[in-house]
Amino acid sequence: MRSLIPVLLDRLACGPVALARVVATSGPTPRRLGAAMAVTAAGEVIGSLSGGCVDSAVVQSARDVLDTGYAVGEHFGPVDLDDVAIGLTCGGEIEIFVERIDAGHAAALTELLAAITTGRPVALATTLTTRPVWRVNHGDAIERRSELDEDIADLIDAGRSGIVGVDDTETPLGCAADRPRTFVQPFAPPRRLIAVGANEFVRALTSAAKNVGYHVTVVDPRPVFTTAARFPDADEVIVAWPDRYLDGEIVSGRTDSATVVCVMTHDAKVDVPILTTALRSDRVGFVGALGSRRTHTDRISRLAEAGLPRDQIDRLRSPLGLDIGGHTPSEVAISILAQLISERNGGSGRPLRDVDGPIHRGSEKSIR
Repeated sequence: MRSLIPVLLDRLACGPVALARVVATSGPTPRRLGAAMAVTAAGEVIGSLSGGCVDSAVVQSARDVLDTGYAVGEHFGPVDLDDVAIGLTCGGEIEIFVERIDAGHAAALTELLAAITTGRPVALATTLTTRPVWRVNHGDAIERRSELDEDIADLIDAGRSGIVGVDDTETPLGCAADRPRTFVQPFAPPRRLIAVGANEFVRALTSAAKNVGYHVTVVDPRPVFTTAARFPDADEVIVAWPDRYLDGEIVSGRTDSATVVCVMTHDAKVDVPILTTALRSDRVGFVGALGSRRTHTDRISRLAEAGLPRDQIDRLRSPLGLDIGGHTPSEVAISILAQLISERNGGSGRPLRDVDGPIHRGSEKSIR
């Protein structure tokens, strides 16, 4: 949904759009809560709700919603590969809510986009009713005037999408007057990645990390190499000694336990101070350093000489990246990003064929 907001604003200038979102899941599913697809009156389809197994059915529902103006809920469960019915071959279940939005929704979308762009926590609450009502909620600014408000605020605090409220048994989509069934979709600020070093490996990592939603800062003390032109995909390009820059970000509260620091300089006078600063802080969650095993051994010795205790040194992920046999900057970037995603989501980093259990992890809210 996050990446779809600017597109929705653009298409709404030409007329109403049908917006379909995954609002509940159970078991292994191809997409997470909040995955969105838009269908315009002209038949343009933007985004996806699955690996393609249910999208065609939802497109037809979207056309009906555009015609009637009434929102609908769709449920898809598991089907066999030989079954002609539309469903999920992965064995899970999803609930999809399809609604018509028009120019009257532009203000809410603009408010969401502004908050996301400036890194402020925000959430969209949508009643799952035939005539949905939208409400934009700004984190701590939400007024907890009712039990429903409390439930919405709890989801925002947790940064988790989900459904609150209850169904009215008289209507399939739910329109209980006091606590209507409501889908809450938070948009947390993007995770930060601070890449140290103005080189080709950092440039490749910057591009790869942007594609999966990181806010990327490149920092290096050499002004001739550290330019926006050399790192066009970076959100920030900072000329500074990396340890001093990171210390300032930590002190000012602009890092947190989800912040990633990747040191890719191979220069001890840069590496050791920035790694010391990062490893000592609980406001940096992942600290990695690129280099050979020989470089790693020397780096560990230097960190110990700098006074870091063993438990802090052990936080260092070095050599950085997964073993995929990569050599080029782009291949190394993929191996690093794979490690970041694996550790963030509790993956093993092993081939899927060697791992038991569901492929799609982390179902956020069960269908009720």
